[in-house]
Amino acid sequence: MNQETGFQQIQYYSAAPNRCKHIISQPLRTLSIWSLTLFFALSLSVLESMAQPPAPEPNETGVHSHLQSLQRQIDELKSQQTLMNQSPNGPVPSEEDEYDSDLPSLLSNDPANGNQYPTARLTGFFQADSVWFHQDSGNIQAVGNLQDGADFRRARLAATGDAWENIGYMLEMDFAFPGRPSFMDVWLEVREAMGTNTVRIGQYRQPLGMDGLTSVKELTFLERALPFAFLPFRQIGAMTFGHSEDEQSTWALSGFRFPTDTYGGNVGDSGGYGLATRLTHLLIDNGDGNGLLHVGGGYSFGNLANNLLQYRNQPEIFVSETGGAAQVPVGVPTNVPPFVNTGLIPTQNFNLFNAELAYAIGSFYAQSEVLYSHVLQRNGQTNSFSGAYAHFGYFLTGESRAYNRKGGVFGRVVPLNPYNRDGGCGAWEVAGRWSYIDLNDKNIQGGRLTDLTFGVNWYLNQYTKFQFNYIHAFLNSSPAVNGPVVKNSNADILAVRAQVDF
Repeated sequence: MNQETGFQQIQYYSAAPNRCKHIISQPLRTLSIWSLTLFFALSLSVLESMAQPPAPEPNETGVHSHLQSLQRQIDELKSQQTLMNQSPNGPVPSEEDEYDSDLPSLLSNDPANGNQYPTARLTGFFQADSVWFHQDSGNIQAVGNLQDGADFRRARLAATGDAWENIGYMLEMDFAFPGRPSFMDVWLEVREAMGTNTVRIGQYRQPLGMDGLTSVKELTFLERALPFAFLPFRQIGAMTFGHSEDEQSTWALSGFRFPTDTYGGNVGDSGGYGLATRLTHLLIDNGDGNGLLHVGGGYSFGNLANNLLQYRNQPEIFVSETGGAAQVPVGVPTNVPPFVNTGLIPTQNFNLFNAELAYAIGSFYAQSEVLYSHVLQRNGQTNSFSGAYAHFGYFLTGESRAYNRKGGVFGRVVPLNPYNRDGGCGAWEVAGRWSYIDLNDKNIQGGRLTDLTFGVNWYLNQYTKFQFNYIHAFLNSSPAVNGPVVKNSNADILAVRAQVDF
């Protein structure tokens, strides 16, 4: 319905296949047609009576018969119009209809379901963090004197919708990365393109790891666990994915260019490709809150276009400033540097393996993963790196963590009693996590780091939350790329976050 004109737009299919004609059927036009038709019929009757010789004044019976005749004519005209509207071919468009059909595609209706395409919806979110650090002398020597600070960790806007009944799209940009906006999820997808599977093309999160595929808006902690460093996260490529009819299993297979830059680009004819696949299944599914057990596994292969591979990560927190030398004192780190870092490794290819396990019952849930990377250097030497994590969450206010059966990940928290002006306490959650990453092997000494995290989350509603994290980072050995290796240093980190999405 066009809100400006109040006219409804209708689309008809022609008898020839794959051809359609658009006409605009307007209530005012329809009313005018009936009025003109009635006036024309009455005029013909008057003219006919005037053309005939004078007749005796009709009696009451003659007038009644004449009115019945006119009513029959009107009823016949209405029946003809109804048949034309119900005909699959539709009425023959006039020159005006042909012109009116030449409208922007945005105004065209899909006759299959009556929706207007393309559709568009604005969505986005931001995360504002404040962070405090306390380091021992060994940790300061290993990674530098970290500064307290505040930052927008993420600030994203996206447009998403459908270009047609089976074609979806998303265009998401992040404005919080230092100095530039960056491409996030930028893709189109064709639903039910291969049976019940969906095909996605563009830049998207590769199907590997339960932690990596959980939306950052729905993370239990401020950041993903340390082994996230291994994932070939967002790359440009093509993927097919789907789930079983009973939604007990999911699968995905993706091929991509590697590595992709912040704008989805990749060039190079020395390799430059990769693949990722994931399979999950629910061994137990009694419904959310009544008990479920998730198992999954994944594999990824990469042959890098630049023949260089680097694994690194911070202790599950990030804050930065990009004001430059005028705002940041000399010698002060402008961001949280990697606590572990392999440096650039001349690499021929890598093989990455992943295993997942998750459980939920009542207000309790837990999740864990193990990742193992096998790297083949260009000189023929191999290196093995590994990581793992396990975390749990418990809702003090009685909620249960929803499980997304089509995605094989935990979903959004919906408070039973949202916080609002009339009261309500929202949802309160306590959580804990252990995570570990080992980047030391043979000639590569990237360091070894263990994090223990305690978290408290307050969900005011399903779109707004505050998070508190206390992180104790055990840096078992610092990366050799920073200089002399420092053993067994520690850092304590306090962080709070405010998040809203729409």
